[in-house]
Amino acid sequence: MSAARQGALAHSIAALTTVGRQAGLVPDDVTREGERLAAAVAESSTGAAPAWLEAVGRAPDDFTAFFEAAQRGRRWRSAPTDQLTTLVLAGSEHAGAYAEALASVIDAAGALGSPGLAASANAASTTAVQRAAAQPRTTPQPAGPSVPQAPAGPPAAGPHPHGTPTRFPAPSFDPTLPSGTNPFDLGSLVGAGGLRPPAQDVVPTVDAILDALGARTPGDAAPPTHATPSGTPAVGGPQSATTGDAPAEEDTEAEPPRSLEELLAELDALIGLDRVKHEIRQQTELLRIEQLRTAAGLTRPTLTRHLVFLGNPGTGKTTVARLVAGIYRALGLLSTGHLVEVDRSELVAGYLGQTAVKTSEVVATAIGGVLFIDEAYGLAEDQYGAEAINTLVKDMEDHRDDLVVIVAGYPGPMASFIATNPGLESRFSTTITFDDYSDAELRGIFERMATSADFEPLPTTLDRFEEMVSLVPRTEGFGNGRHARNVLDGAIARHAWRLKDTPEPTLDELRRLLPEDLLPAGEAPESILQATPTEDTAPADVLDEPSSADDDLDLAEPVEDHQPDDDQPTDATVSPQEEPA
Repeated sequence: MSAARQGALAHSIAALTTVGRQAGLVPDDVTREGERLAAAVAESSTGAAPAWLEAVGRAPDDFTAFFEAAQRGRRWRSAPTDQLTTLVLAGSEHAGAYAEALASVIDAAGALGSPGLAASANAASTTAVQRAAAQPRTTPQPAGPSVPQAPAGPPAAGPHPHGTPTRFPAPSFDPTLPSGTNPFDLGSLVGAGGLRPPAQDVVPTVDAILDALGARTPGDAAPPTHATPSGTPAVGGPQSATTGDAPAEEDTEAEPPRSLEELLAELDALIGLDRVKHEIRQQTELLRIEQLRTAAGLTRPTLTRHLVFLGNPGTGKTTVARLVAGIYRALGLLSTGHLVEVDRSELVAGYLGQTAVKTSEVVATAIGGVLFIDEAYGLAEDQYGAEAINTLVKDMEDHRDDLVVIVAGYPGPMASFIATNPGLESRFSTTITFDDYSDAELRGIFERMATSADFEPLPTTLDRFEEMVSLVPRTEGFGNGRHARNVLDGAIARHAWRLKDTPEPTLDELRRLLPEDLLPAGEAPESILQATPTEDTAPADVLDEPSSADDDLDLAEPVEDHQPDDDQPTDATVSPQEEPA
């Protein structure tokens, strides 16, 4: 059965490539899109990674490739894929066939490994998104001047005369469109601000962008006010730089920023991360003394405040970045101390020349706070990423007094990323390594998560968890806190199933997690771990899964003041249920 499922995925991706070729798309781009979409749909299923690797012809132990593909494809679970967007905007007659081919890929991906409810839900919703995008437009045109149409012909969907494909930027949805408009009707974006203009010879500066956005009057050096603050000093959560809306005016005043002592106490309350805590405290003292020397009229040393975070997923990198933003503000080094989290997809545009504009727009939202670039090594892949790096280096210099940039990722790829540009090497002189959590630390994280969710794991349950996690190899890609969350999700699902024949369970029965809730009855810890030796994905019957929005969360946070919704925090303290980056 497993081989049949892998063959189904390989066949569906090949069929997608054929449809894409007939539509005039670049076959390699189509194949890559199909692989990433499949990984994003299947990532919550136990055993999906090995099946995906075999289906796409990758090395059986290259789990990093699976996780990176899933990360790059997650956005397509709620938005049309890039190649489908290209066809729809061009009015291609192949858009419907391409959407159906994507649906076949999604269906095959949803069957990989041991799919649970989360994978099934992902597959169903993702299929609906892709099919809806290809539906004929039904919203009537408004009265008045005619709406300009998308250019048709080879420049839109066909191959470039010289063999180089035309690249299209991802459209942005216009919130001013009528409420009845299909949210995936990409045709309605034409002429509605959804398409970027062709590359211009002159790239606007960050200052010009701020002025154009109305964030300040020309010549005013104040920081932009349209970026939603998300760090410890003010209300808000980690902001996606390209999707965040300007905050509406509120009747109540924002909470005052927390003191340096409070922020350092929160840092100390995190489970584990001893080396990180020492490095952050050392950096804090260095910058504090620099401020005092400057106030005393002494020579100001040239210190870089930008940081490199190295480590596996789930080790709390984004949580610590948020604390750093608050600490820097408390020291008077940043004006707002908010956090803006992005990755390659939010910095790189569809055309050379536009990437510089897009990167500067992102930087504009982060001025006054911290720009956190996760998996920054993705910028070292091609000329588009190189353009983003060059722009970033320039903007870091232009706004060095009110902008801190933190780049994060795996140690090996990050070393290559820093070496791509001499400006990066000189600006990122401080590197902080986030070690994997120990078995005992993961036990504490699991217990804190469960307690925060109003569950009570028995001591024997915690012993069983520690035994299970001790058998997981600590290879690159190990999920750390995410692994603990996945185990808890599976335990909650099995707990509910265990009580299915209990009409009126007691309060203790509703709260207690037993050892058998961690594993299906009759299975030893080794049997589960052998199935997925290096994955941090959830058990087969998990009801939830981590997403790209979860990457900024931390299981090691204190229990106090946790938030039920990681996208809508009211302060900087993150729920213990949430998982680290």
